[in-house]
Amino acid sequence: MKNEKLGFNKVILLASLIFGIFFGAGNLIFPIHLGQAAGAHWLPATIGFVLTGTIVPYLAMLAVSVTKSEDLYALAQPVSHYFALFIVVAFHLVIGPLFATPRLPAVAFSTGIAPLLPAKYATVGLFIFTVIFFGLAYLLTVKKADITAWIGKYLNPLFLLGLLVLFVVAFLFPMGHLNYTPSASYQNHAFTAGFMEGYNTMDGVGLLTVGVTIVYAVRGLGVHNDNISKEIAKAGALSVVAEALIYIVLILMGTMSLGQLKLSENGGIALAQIISHYAGNAGLVLTAILVTLTVFTTAMGLFQAFAQDMEAVFPKYSYRFWLRVITIGSLIVANLGLTTIIAWSVPVMMMLYPYALGIIGLSLCKKYFDGSPLVYRWTIGFITIPAIGDMLASLPISNGILQHIVTVYHHLVPFSSQGLGWILPGLIGALIGYGQYRLIQTKIIKKID
Repeated sequence: MKNEKLGFNKVILLASLIFGIFFGAGNLIFPIHLGQAAGAHWLPATIGFVLTGTIVPYLAMLAVSVTKSEDLYALAQPVSHYFALFIVVAFHLVIGPLFATPRLPAVAFSTGIAPLLPAKYATVGLFIFTVIFFGLAYLLTVKKADITAWIGKYLNPLFLLGLLVLFVVAFLFPMGHLNYTPSASYQNHAFTAGFMEGYNTMDGVGLLTVGVTIVYAVRGLGVHNDNISKEIAKAGALSVVAEALIYIVLILMGTMSLGQLKLSENGGIALAQIISHYAGNAGLVLTAILVTLTVFTTAMGLFQAFAQDMEAVFPKYSYRFWLRVITIGSLIVANLGLTTIIAWSVPVMMMLYPYALGIIGLSLCKKYFDGSPLVYRWTIGFITIPAIGDMLASLPISNGILQHIVTVYHHLVPFSSQGLGWILPGLIGALIGYGQYRLIQTKIIKKID
Protein backbone atom coordinates (compact mmCIF):
# COMPACT_ATOMS: atom_id res chain seq x y z
CA MET A 1 0.00 0.00 0.00
CA LYS A 2 1.31 3.42 -0.94
CA ASN A 3 2.02 6.02 1.68
CA GLU A 4 2.96 8.98 -0.47
CA LYS A 5 2.95 12.71 -0.02
CA LEU A 6 1.09 14.78 -2.56
CA GLY A 7 3.00 16.86 -5.05
CA PHE A 8 2.23 20.53 -5.52
CA ASN A 9 -0.24 19.98 -8.38
CA LYS A 10 -2.21 17.39 -6.43
CA VAL A 11 -2.28 19.58 -3.32
CA ILE A 12 -3.80 22.36 -5.44
CA LEU A 13 -6.29 19.88 -6.91
CA LEU A 14 -7.31 18.69 -3.44
CA ALA A 15 -7.56 22.29 -2.19
CA SER A 16 -9.83 23.03 -5.15
CA LEU A 17 -11.99 20.01 -4.29
CA ILE A 18 -12.28 21.15 -0.65
CA PHE A 19 -13.10 24.68 -1.75
CA GLY A 20 -15.77 23.41 -4.13
CA ILE A 21 -17.47 21.44 -1.38
CA PHE A 22 -16.86 24.25 1.13
CA PHE A 23 -18.12 27.21 -0.86
CA GLY A 24 -21.84 27.17 -1.51
CA ALA A 25 -24.85 29.42 -1.55
CA GLY A 26 -24.58 30.75 1.99
CA ASN A 27 -20.90 31.51 1.55
CA LEU A 28 -21.81 33.91 -1.25
CA ILE A 29 -24.85 35.70 0.14
CA PHE A 30 -24.32 35.90 3.91
CA PRO A 31 -21.05 37.90 3.77
CA ILE A 32 -22.68 40.52 1.54
CA HIS A 33 -25.65 40.84 3.88
CA LEU A 34 -23.29 41.01 6.87
CA GLY A 35 -21.38 43.85 5.22
CA GLN A 36 -24.60 45.83 4.77
CA ALA A 37 -25.77 45.17 8.32
CA ALA A 38 -22.41 45.80 10.02
CA GLY A 39 -21.66 49.09 8.24
CA ALA A 40 -18.73 50.87 9.92
CA HIS A 41 -18.29 47.89 12.29
CA TRP A 42 -17.45 45.57 9.42
CA LEU A 43 -13.98 44.65 10.77
CA PRO A 44 -14.95 42.97 14.09
CA ALA A 45 -17.96 41.42 12.36
CA THR A 46 -15.67 40.03 9.67
CA ILE A 47 -13.32 38.49 12.24
CA GLY A 48 -16.26 36.72 13.92
CA PHE A 49 -17.66 35.52 10.61
CA VAL A 50 -14.29 34.20 9.39
CA LEU A 51 -13.88 32.19 12.60
CA THR A 52 -17.10 30.24 12.13
CA GLY A 53 -17.01 30.40 8.33
CA THR A 54 -13.47 29.08 7.79
CA ILE A 55 -11.59 28.06 10.96
CA VAL A 56 -14.36 25.86 12.38
CA PRO A 57 -14.87 23.92 9.11
CA TYR A 58 -11.09 23.51 8.80
CA LEU A 59 -10.97 22.03 12.31
CA ALA A 60 -13.91 19.78 11.38
CA MET A 61 -11.91 18.32 8.47
CA LEU A 62 -8.97 17.69 10.79
CA ALA A 63 -11.24 16.08 13.37
CA VAL A 64 -12.49 13.57 10.79
CA SER A 65 -9.00 12.75 9.50
CA VAL A 66 -7.15 12.71 12.85
CA THR A 67 -9.65 10.36 14.48
CA LYS A 68 -9.65 8.14 11.36
CA SER A 69 -13.42 8.15 11.50
CA GLU A 70 -15.23 6.44 8.67
CA ASP A 71 -18.31 8.61 9.08
CA LEU A 72 -20.09 11.14 11.28
CA TYR A 73 -21.61 8.37 13.39
CA ALA A 74 -18.14 7.24 14.49
CA LEU A 75 -17.28 10.80 15.58
CA ALA A 76 -20.33 11.09 17.83
CA GLN A 77 -20.53 7.46 18.98
CA PRO A 78 -18.44 7.97 22.18
CA VAL A 79 -21.38 9.90 23.63
CA SER A 80 -23.84 7.09 22.95
CA HIS A 81 -25.36 5.12 20.11
CA TYR A 82 -28.59 7.10 20.26
CA PHE A 83 -26.86 10.49 20.32
CA ALA A 84 -24.71 9.48 17.34
CA LEU A 85 -27.81 8.37 15.48
CA PHE A 86 -29.52 11.68 16.27
CA ILE A 87 -26.49 13.67 15.10
CA VAL A 88 -26.17 11.76 11.83
CA VAL A 89 -29.85 12.18 10.98
CA ALA A 90 -30.10 15.79 12.18
CA PHE A 91 -26.91 17.01 10.50
CA HIS A 92 -27.72 15.30 7.23
CA LEU A 93 -31.28 16.57 7.19
CA VAL A 94 -29.96 20.10 7.78
CA ILE A 95 -27.31 20.04 5.05
CA GLY A 96 -29.50 17.77 2.99
CA PRO A 97 -33.19 18.06 2.11
CA LEU A 98 -34.29 20.50 4.82
CA PHE A 99 -32.07 23.57 4.46
CA ALA A 100 -28.60 23.71 2.90
CA THR A 101 -29.23 21.72 -0.28
CA PRO A 102 -32.59 23.36 -1.14
CA ARG A 103 -30.96 26.74 -0.48
CA LEU A 104 -28.45 26.17 -3.28
CA PRO A 105 -30.68 26.58 -6.35
CA ALA A 106 -32.95 28.99 -4.43
CA VAL A 107 -30.01 31.39 -4.13
CA ALA A 108 -29.02 30.96 -7.76
CA PHE A 109 -32.58 31.60 -8.90
CA SER A 110 -33.28 34.58 -6.64
CA THR A 111 -30.02 36.36 -7.49
CA GLY A 112 -29.73 35.75 -11.21
CA ILE A 113 -33.00 34.58 -12.75
CA ALA A 114 -35.97 35.86 -10.72
CA PRO A 115 -35.16 39.54 -11.39
CA LEU A 116 -35.41 38.85 -15.13
CA LEU A 117 -38.81 37.16 -14.94
CA PRO A 118 -42.26 38.75 -14.63
CA ALA A 119 -43.53 38.21 -11.08
CA LYS A 120 -46.37 35.95 -12.27
CA TYR A 121 -43.86 33.45 -13.67
CA ALA A 122 -41.57 33.37 -10.63
CA THR A 123 -43.13 30.26 -9.05
CA VAL A 124 -43.14 28.24 -12.26
CA GLY A 125 -39.65 29.44 -13.11
CA LEU A 126 -38.28 28.35 -9.74
CA PHE A 127 -39.87 24.92 -10.13
CA ILE A 128 -38.41 24.35 -13.60
CA PHE A 129 -34.98 25.57 -12.52
CA THR A 130 -34.87 23.33 -9.44
CA VAL A 131 -36.03 20.26 -11.38
CA ILE A 132 -33.15 20.68 -13.85
CA PHE A 133 -30.65 21.50 -11.08
CA PHE A 134 -31.42 18.55 -8.82
CA GLY A 135 -31.92 16.18 -11.75
CA LEU A 136 -28.37 16.83 -12.96
CA ALA A 137 -26.95 16.56 -9.44
CA TYR A 138 -28.65 13.17 -9.07
CA LEU A 139 -27.32 11.84 -12.36
CA LEU A 140 -23.72 12.85 -11.59
CA THR A 141 -23.67 11.16 -8.17
CA VAL A 142 -25.90 8.12 -8.71
CA LYS A 143 -22.94 5.83 -9.51
CA LYS A 144 -20.59 7.22 -6.85
CA ALA A 145 -18.53 8.78 -9.61
CA ASP A 146 -15.22 10.43 -8.74
CA ILE A 147 -16.17 14.06 -8.15
CA THR A 148 -12.60 15.28 -7.88
CA ALA A 149 -12.25 15.94 -11.61
CA TRP A 150 -15.62 17.65 -11.91
CA ILE A 151 -15.20 19.92 -8.94
CA GLY A 152 -11.46 20.46 -8.87
CA LYS A 153 -10.58 20.75 -12.54
CA TYR A 154 -13.55 22.22 -14.35
CA LEU A 155 -16.25 23.95 -12.34
CA ASN A 156 -14.21 25.81 -9.72
CA PRO A 157 -11.95 27.70 -12.15
CA LEU A 158 -15.01 28.96 -14.04
CA PHE A 159 -16.59 30.18 -10.83
CA LEU A 160 -13.42 31.86 -9.56
CA LEU A 161 -12.91 33.64 -12.87
CA GLY A 162 -16.42 35.08 -12.78
CA LEU A 163 -16.05 36.08 -9.15
CA LEU A 164 -12.75 37.81 -9.89
CA VAL A 165 -14.38 39.91 -12.60
CA LEU A 166 -17.08 40.97 -10.15
CA PHE A 167 -14.54 41.94 -7.48
CA VAL A 168 -12.38 43.98 -9.86
CA VAL A 169 -15.33 45.97 -11.18
CA ALA A 170 -16.74 46.57 -7.69
CA PHE A 171 -13.47 47.97 -6.36
CA LEU A 172 -12.57 49.99 -9.43
CA PHE A 173 -15.97 51.67 -9.28
CA PRO A 174 -17.07 51.53 -5.59
CA MET A 175 -20.69 52.22 -4.75
CA GLY A 176 -19.81 54.03 -1.52
CA HIS A 177 -17.47 54.10 1.49
CA LEU A 178 -17.08 52.00 4.68
CA ASN A 179 -18.45 54.31 7.38
CA TYR A 180 -22.20 53.76 7.34
CA THR A 181 -24.24 53.40 10.53
CA PRO A 182 -24.49 49.73 11.63
CA SER A 183 -27.85 48.06 12.07
CA ALA A 184 -29.04 47.48 15.65
CA SER A 185 -27.59 43.97 16.04
CA TYR A 186 -24.11 45.15 15.01
CA GLN A 187 -23.88 48.36 17.03
CA ASN A 188 -22.71 46.88 20.34
CA HIS A 189 -21.68 43.29 19.66
CA ALA A 190 -20.40 43.24 16.09
CA PHE A 191 -17.96 40.39 16.69
CA THR A 192 -20.51 38.00 18.19
CA ALA A 193 -23.12 39.01 15.60
CA GLY A 194 -20.63 38.12 12.86
CA PHE A 195 -19.78 34.89 14.67
CA MET A 196 -23.47 33.95 14.72
CA GLU A 197 -23.88 34.89 11.06
CA GLY A 198 -21.15 32.38 10.26
CA TYR A 199 -23.43 29.63 11.61
CA ASN A 200 -25.72 30.25 8.65
CA THR A 201 -23.10 29.04 6.16
CA MET A 202 -23.55 25.61 7.82
CA ASP A 203 -19.93 24.77 7.00
CA GLY A 204 -19.04 23.51 10.48
CA VAL A 205 -21.88 20.99 10.30
CA GLY A 206 -21.27 20.37 6.61
CA LEU A 207 -17.56 19.55 6.89
CA LEU A 208 -18.24 17.05 9.68
CA THR A 209 -20.59 15.22 7.36
CA VAL A 210 -18.63 15.46 4.08
CA GLY A 211 -15.19 15.22 5.67
CA VAL A 212 -15.10 11.50 4.90
CA THR A 213 -15.54 12.34 1.20
CA ILE A 214 -12.36 14.41 1.39
CA VAL A 215 -10.55 11.53 3.11
CA TYR A 216 -11.63 9.18 0.30
CA ALA A 217 -10.37 11.69 -2.25
CA VAL A 218 -6.95 11.79 -0.58
CA ARG A 219 -6.80 8.00 -0.58
CA GLY A 220 -7.70 8.04 -4.25
CA LEU A 221 -4.65 10.22 -4.87
CA GLY A 222 -2.40 7.53 -3.39
CA VAL A 223 -2.06 8.71 0.22
CA HIS A 224 -2.72 6.47 3.21
CA ASN A 225 -2.16 6.15 6.95
CA ASP A 226 -0.92 9.15 8.94
CA ASN A 227 -0.13 11.21 5.84
CA ILE A 228 -3.85 11.64 5.14
CA SER A 229 -4.25 14.16 7.98
CA LYS A 230 -1.11 16.03 6.94
CA GLU A 231 -2.20 16.36 3.32
CA ILE A 232 -5.72 17.45 4.30
CA ALA A 233 -4.19 20.02 6.66
CA LYS A 234 -2.06 21.48 3.85
CA ALA A 235 -4.74 21.52 1.18
CA GLY A 236 -7.39 22.64 3.66
CA ALA A 237 -5.25 25.57 4.76
CA LEU A 238 -4.99 26.78 1.16
CA SER A 239 -8.75 26.47 0.74
CA VAL A 240 -9.41 28.32 4.02
CA VAL A 241 -7.13 31.22 3.08
CA ALA A 242 -8.81 31.56 -0.31
CA GLU A 243 -12.26 31.49 1.23
CA ALA A 244 -11.35 34.00 3.95
CA LEU A 245 -10.09 36.45 1.31
CA ILE A 246 -13.30 36.04 -0.68
CA TYR A 247 -15.36 36.63 2.49
CA ILE A 248 -13.50 39.85 3.23
CA VAL A 249 -14.03 41.18 -0.28
CA LEU A 250 -17.73 40.23 -0.27
CA ILE A 251 -18.23 41.93 3.11
CA LEU A 252 -16.53 45.09 1.86
CA MET A 253 -18.72 45.01 -1.24
CA GLY A 254 -21.79 44.75 0.96
CA THR A 255 -20.73 47.67 3.15
CA MET A 256 -19.88 49.92 0.20
CA SER A 257 -23.18 49.07 -1.50
CA LEU A 258 -24.98 51.11 1.18
CA GLY A 259 -23.93 54.16 -0.81
CA GLN A 260 -26.51 53.20 -3.43
CA LEU A 261 -28.74 50.58 -1.78
CA LYS A 262 -30.75 50.06 1.40
CA LEU A 263 -30.21 47.12 3.75
CA SER A 264 -31.64 44.14 1.86
CA GLU A 265 -33.94 41.41 3.13
CA ASN A 266 -31.23 38.83 2.39
CA GLY A 267 -27.85 38.62 0.70
CA GLY A 268 -29.30 37.07 -2.43
CA ILE A 269 -31.27 40.21 -3.13
CA ALA A 270 -28.25 42.39 -2.31
CA LEU A 271 -26.01 40.46 -4.71
CA ALA A 272 -28.55 40.80 -7.53
CA GLN A 273 -28.86 44.54 -6.86
CA ILE A 274 -25.09 45.05 -6.89
CA ILE A 275 -24.70 43.14 -10.15
CA SER A 276 -27.61 45.03 -11.70
CA HIS A 277 -26.05 48.34 -10.64
CA TYR A 278 -22.87 47.60 -12.56
CA ALA A 279 -24.09 45.61 -15.56
CA GLY A 280 -27.89 45.67 -15.78
CA ASN A 281 -29.65 42.59 -17.14
CA ALA A 282 -26.46 41.26 -18.73
CA GLY A 283 -24.93 41.24 -15.27
CA LEU A 284 -27.88 39.32 -13.87
CA VAL A 285 -27.38 36.64 -16.50
CA LEU A 286 -23.72 36.45 -15.48
CA THR A 287 -24.83 36.18 -11.87
CA ALA A 288 -27.14 33.29 -12.71
CA ILE A 289 -24.25 31.41 -14.33
CA LEU A 290 -21.77 32.34 -11.61
CA VAL A 291 -23.94 31.35 -8.67
CA THR A 292 -25.28 28.21 -10.33
CA LEU A 293 -21.74 26.95 -10.92
CA THR A 294 -20.87 27.68 -7.30
CA VAL A 295 -23.82 25.94 -5.72
CA PHE A 296 -23.83 23.00 -8.11
CA THR A 297 -20.37 21.87 -7.00
CA THR A 298 -21.59 21.97 -3.40
CA ALA A 299 -24.76 20.03 -4.28
CA MET A 300 -22.71 17.19 -5.73
CA GLY A 301 -20.68 16.86 -2.55
CA LEU A 302 -23.74 17.05 -0.29
CA PHE A 303 -25.67 14.48 -2.33
CA GLN A 304 -22.83 12.00 -2.14
CA ALA A 305 -22.15 12.52 1.57
CA PHE A 306 -25.85 12.27 2.48
CA ALA A 307 -26.36 9.01 0.60
CA GLN A 308 -23.12 7.43 1.88
CA ASP A 309 -23.71 8.19 5.54
CA MET A 310 -27.41 7.40 5.56
CA GLU A 311 -26.73 4.06 3.85
CA ALA A 312 -24.11 3.30 6.52
CA VAL A 313 -26.55 4.02 9.36
CA PHE A 314 -29.61 2.49 7.69
CA PRO A 315 -28.13 -0.28 5.47
CA LYS A 316 -31.58 -1.67 4.72
CA TYR A 317 -31.92 1.17 2.21
CA SER A 318 -29.47 1.59 -0.65
CA TYR A 319 -27.22 4.49 -1.66
CA ARG A 320 -29.49 5.13 -4.64
CA PHE A 321 -32.58 5.22 -2.40
CA TRP A 322 -31.03 7.93 -0.21
CA LEU A 323 -30.03 9.90 -3.31
CA ARG A 324 -33.68 9.91 -4.32
CA VAL A 325 -34.69 11.07 -0.83
CA ILE A 326 -32.37 14.09 -0.91
CA THR A 327 -33.30 14.88 -4.51
CA ILE A 328 -37.06 14.87 -3.98
CA GLY A 329 -36.93 16.43 -0.50
CA SER A 330 -34.64 19.24 -1.64
CA LEU A 331 -36.86 19.92 -4.63
CA ILE A 332 -39.93 20.35 -2.43
CA VAL A 333 -38.26 22.61 0.15
CA ALA A 334 -36.46 24.73 -2.45
CA ASN A 335 -39.79 25.78 -3.88
CA LEU A 336 -40.82 27.36 -0.57
CA GLY A 337 -38.46 30.23 -1.41
CA LEU A 338 -35.13 31.53 -0.10
CA THR A 339 -36.52 33.83 2.63
CA THR A 340 -38.55 31.04 4.24
CA ILE A 341 -35.63 28.62 4.12
CA ILE A 342 -33.29 31.10 5.82
CA ALA A 343 -35.83 32.08 8.48
CA TRP A 344 -36.30 28.51 9.70
CA SER A 345 -32.70 27.38 9.28
CA VAL A 346 -31.37 29.93 11.80
CA PRO A 347 -32.92 28.42 14.98
CA VAL A 348 -31.99 24.90 13.92
CA MET A 349 -28.37 25.94 13.40
CA MET A 350 -28.35 27.71 16.77
CA MET A 351 -29.16 24.34 18.36
CA LEU A 352 -26.90 22.09 16.27
CA TYR A 353 -23.78 24.25 15.97
CA PRO A 354 -22.86 23.94 19.69
CA TYR A 355 -23.01 20.15 19.24
CA ALA A 356 -20.80 20.42 16.16
CA LEU A 357 -18.25 22.60 17.97
CA GLY A 358 -18.31 20.26 20.96
CA ILE A 359 -17.68 17.18 18.80
CA ILE A 360 -14.89 18.94 16.90
CA GLY A 361 -13.13 20.05 20.08
CA LEU A 362 -13.44 16.66 21.77
CA SER A 363 -12.24 14.82 18.66
CA LEU A 364 -9.14 16.98 18.33
CA CYS A 365 -8.29 16.62 22.04
CA LYS A 366 -9.27 12.97 22.55
CA LYS A 367 -5.65 11.79 22.86
CA TYR A 368 -5.42 13.69 26.15
CA PHE A 369 -8.20 11.63 27.72
CA ASP A 370 -7.97 8.45 25.62
CA GLY A 371 -11.34 9.21 24.03
CA SER A 372 -13.12 8.48 27.32
CA PRO A 373 -16.92 8.50 26.89
CA LEU A 374 -17.13 10.23 30.28
CA VAL A 375 -15.65 13.44 28.88
CA TYR A 376 -17.86 13.28 25.81
CA ARG A 377 -21.04 12.68 27.80
CA TRP A 378 -20.50 15.38 30.40
CA THR A 379 -19.58 17.95 27.75
CA ILE A 380 -22.48 17.21 25.41
CA GLY A 381 -24.88 16.91 28.32
CA PHE A 382 -24.01 20.38 29.62
CA ILE A 383 -24.24 21.83 26.10
CA THR A 384 -27.75 20.51 25.47
CA ILE A 385 -29.89 22.89 27.56
CA PRO A 386 -28.28 26.15 26.35
CA ALA A 387 -28.35 24.81 22.77
CA ILE A 388 -32.11 24.39 23.09
CA GLY A 389 -32.35 27.84 24.68
CA ASP A 390 -30.49 29.43 21.76
CA MET A 391 -32.83 27.68 19.35
CA LEU A 392 -35.94 28.96 21.13
CA ALA A 393 -34.54 32.51 21.19
CA SER A 394 -34.05 32.44 17.42
CA LEU A 395 -37.43 31.10 16.32
CA PRO A 396 -39.20 33.30 13.75
CA ILE A 397 -42.37 33.04 15.84
CA SER A 398 -43.04 34.22 19.40
CA ASN A 399 -45.65 34.11 22.15
CA GLY A 400 -45.85 34.97 25.84
CA ILE A 401 -44.72 31.61 27.21
CA LEU A 402 -41.84 31.32 24.76
CA GLN A 403 -40.72 34.86 25.47
CA HIS A 404 -40.76 34.19 29.22
CA ILE A 405 -38.61 31.06 28.82
CA VAL A 406 -36.10 32.96 26.68
CA THR A 407 -35.97 35.87 29.15
CA VAL A 408 -35.22 33.52 32.07
CA TYR A 409 -32.57 31.72 30.01
CA HIS A 410 -30.84 34.98 29.08
CA HIS A 411 -30.95 36.10 32.70
CA LEU A 412 -29.44 32.90 34.15
CA VAL A 413 -26.82 31.80 31.59
CA PRO A 414 -23.78 34.00 30.81
CA PHE A 415 -23.37 35.12 27.17
CA SER A 416 -26.73 33.58 26.22
CA SER A 417 -28.18 36.91 25.04
CA GLN A 418 -25.40 36.93 22.42
CA GLY A 419 -26.15 33.37 21.28
CA LEU A 420 -23.14 31.87 23.09
CA GLY A 421 -24.82 30.43 26.17
CA TRP A 422 -23.35 26.97 25.52
CA ILE A 423 -19.68 27.98 25.97
CA LEU A 424 -19.40 28.10 29.78
CA PRO A 425 -21.62 25.04 30.43
CA GLY A 426 -19.66 23.10 27.80
CA LEU A 427 -16.34 23.94 29.46
CA ILE A 428 -17.71 23.03 32.89
CA GLY A 429 -18.98 19.70 31.54
CA ALA A 430 -15.60 18.96 29.93
CA LEU A 431 -13.77 19.70 33.19
CA ILE A 432 -16.12 17.50 35.23
CA GLY A 433 -15.76 14.66 32.72
CA TYR A 434 -11.99 15.00 32.60
CA GLY A 435 -11.79 15.11 36.40
CA GLN A 436 -13.82 11.92 36.68
CA TYR A 437 -11.67 10.26 34.00
CA ARG A 438 -8.45 11.20 35.82
CA LEU A 439 -9.86 9.96 39.12
CA ILE A 440 -10.66 6.56 37.62
CA GLN A 441 -7.23 6.37 35.98
CA THR A 442 -5.54 7.17 39.29
CA LYS A 443 -7.44 4.38 41.06
CA ILE A 444 -6.51 1.91 38.32
CA ILE A 445 -2.82 2.83 38.57
CA LYS A 446 -2.87 2.43 42.37
CA LYS A 447 -4.43 -1.02 42.07
CA ILE A 448 -1.75 -2.08 39.58
CA ASP A 449 1.00 -0.77 41.89
